[in-house]
Amino acid sequence: MYKHIIWDFDGTLFDTYPVMAGSFKDTLKKDGIDEPIEEIMKQMKVSMTYALNHYGEKYGIGDEFITAYDSRRKEVEFDLSKPFEGIVEMCKYVHETGRRNYLYTHRGESSITLLEKYGLTGYFTDFITSQHGFERKPSPSAIQHLIRTYEIDHSEAIMIGDRDLDLESGKNAGISSCYFADERVENPHADYVVTSVEELYKII
Repeated sequence: MYKHIIWDFDGTLFDTYPVMAGSFKDTLKKDGIDEPIEEIMKQMKVSMTYALNHYGEKYGIGDEFITAYDSRRKEVEFDLSKPFEGIVEMCKYVHETGRRNYLYTHRGESSITLLEKYGLTGYFTDFITSQHGFERKPSPSAIQHLIRTYEIDHSEAIMIGDRDLDLESGKNAGISSCYFADERVENPHADYVVTSVEELYKII
C-alpha cells in the first residue's frame, strides 16, 4: 500500500483531452485547416509541446495560433472539464485512510480551480503547477522536492500519469509509477498499468 500518491492532472485526474483537442481543432478550423480530433489527441498525449511542434511543422502555426487556442480553451474548459468517473471517491479514500494525495502538473492554477470546483482540494496535501518553476517532466526535480518536504520514503510513493513523461519523472525520482491508459498495453516505464480508476484500488 502506497502512502504518497502523486497525480498528473490532464488525462489522469480529469478527462480534459477531448476539451483541449476540441478547442485546438476549432482554432485550426478558423485558419481553414480540418484535422481529425483523434489525431490531435494522439499528439497531445505525448505532450502539448510535442503537439504544437508537430502542427507547427505541418501547417506553420505559431504564437498567434497558440494565443487563440489558449483563449478558446479557457472559454470552455471550466464548464466542460470533469474528473474521470470514480476519481473523487478515490482521492477521498486515500485521504480518509490517512495517506496523502499530491498534484504534479505542467498546467497552471486552472488545475487547482477545477479540483476546487469538484470538492477535491481538501483531499490534497500539496499542488505543484507550472507556477512553481520546476524543470518540466521527465525531470525528477518536482517529485524530489515533495520527497524532501514531506520526508517521503521512496518505497511508499507512486506517480500516476497517462504519458511516458509522467512515468519517467517518477522513475527518475526513484519511486514507483503507474500508467493510466486507454487500453491495456505494456509500458517500459511503468510498474503498473490500469485502464480504470477501479483498478487503482488494487494498487494503492
